Amino acid sequence: MSELRPTGVTADRQKRVLSITWSDGHLSEYSFSLLRFACPCAECRGGHEKMGAEPEPEVFNRPDEDTPATRLQNLEAAGTYGLIPHWEDGHHYGIYTWRYLRLLCPCPECRNAYDARPR
Repeated sequence: MSELRPTGVTADRQKRVLSITWSDGHLSEYSFSLLRFACPCAECRGGHEKMGAEPEPEVFNRPDEDTPATRLQNLEAAGTYGLIPHWEDGHHYGIYTWRYLRLLCPCPECRNAYDARPR
């Protein structure tokens, strides 16, 4: 999975969805709420030791919200390895690496593959 790279990234603020097309042809669509609930920063994850870890399974079960915390204001490139969303409430600390984003893909195919992985 480490060789997977995005070939296209689109943020649709009206639909509140971030879309990423990957080098293997897969399309991932993330609600803004999912992205915010899965923020990988130390503040949101509860400490530096949990930063950047894989997404917590419960983020996929949270309902969609439309609040300042889930309204995307800007999307910034983090070098060549990921994205930094800037949220309307001022939060902009999470670096979502490409690997993390692919693991976060909410589609049934990716969720099944994620759940079936050896741990």
